Amino acid sequence: MRTICAAGSMLALCLGSCSAFAQSFPTKPVRIISPYPPGGGNDTLARTLTPKLTESLGQQVIVDNRPGANTIIGTEHAARSAPDGYTMVLVPNVLAINPYLYPKIPYDAVRDFAPITLVGTSPLVVALHPSVPAKDMRALLALARSRPGQVQYGSSGIGSVGHVGVALLQSMTGVTLQHIPYKGTAPMLVDVINGQLSFTFGSALGTMPHVKNGRLRAIAVTSAKRSAALPGLPTIAESGVPGYEFMLWYGLLAPAGVPADIVRRLNGEIGGVLRASDVRGKLASQGVDAHPSTPQEFATLIGSELKRYAKVVKQTAAKLE
Repeated sequence: MRTICAAGSMLALCLGSCSAFAQSFPTKPVRIISPYPPGGGNDTLARTLTPKLTESLGQQVIVDNRPGANTIIGTEHAARSAPDGYTMVLVPNVLAINPYLYPKIPYDAVRDFAPITLVGTSPLVVALHPSVPAKDMRALLALARSRPGQVQYGSSGIGSVGHVGVALLQSMTGVTLQHIPYKGTAPMLVDVINGQLSFTFGSALGTMPHVKNGRLRAIAVTSAKRSAALPGLPTIAESGVPGYEFMLWYGLLAPAGVPADIVRRLNGEIGGVLRASDVRGKLASQGVDAHPSTPQEFATLIGSELKRYAKVVKQTAAKLE
């Protein structure tokens, strides 16, 4: 009986200690790893969140850019970080694509992470250099058919969402395009803007500022329905490719093993930032729908996306070489 009481006391002490830790968290700066170079959509989204999250948490929240290997370098670094809540990684749905593109991934997309929250969703934007003689998606496809394998498009890397999105288009239409991969969105966009590449399937966050200033021309979005943030752009599905749909999502993960109280604290604080009208408005102006979720909802999304991309990558495998 004394042993049971002692064990109960120890458990209560541990739970009390964990709860107190969660209430005092954070006591030092928190970092959000962006597994891309500065200047792209992922980096822009992270930096949109950090000012208000810094206010909310009462500690500086910094963005740590760790690009490379189609997000694998930065994501692995997050997985190997201490599970104390002070490191998160902002990932796009590349998290669910990479396991089917690379024979060895140095982390497990499910077991090695604690989902914090979905952050937002966005269509990709089909953005062309203004000199390309195509004013809509049908014209771009016609141009590609007239010059098979010669029309060049850029992406942020092999297996990136832009690459997979175009590969899906090719598999559904039979067109042949030339893929030029880059080490990140920002350097790729420079070459589209300079006219060295014809077009890209880019994140709204990365491309729309250049569309608005006239350096790029947007002709379509990849969502099944028109984006509320970009209502003037038709979908690819309504522009000659029925059934086409490809969406980009962003979410925050922490290393597996972060205490549940810390996960709940981060989820609540980030959700509050994403529900703030000024943040929602800023993201909407950039083509992103703020979409906070529970950790379990985000975990369920990751599981379903892993199943989905197993099929998509298999369907487009010949185009991903």
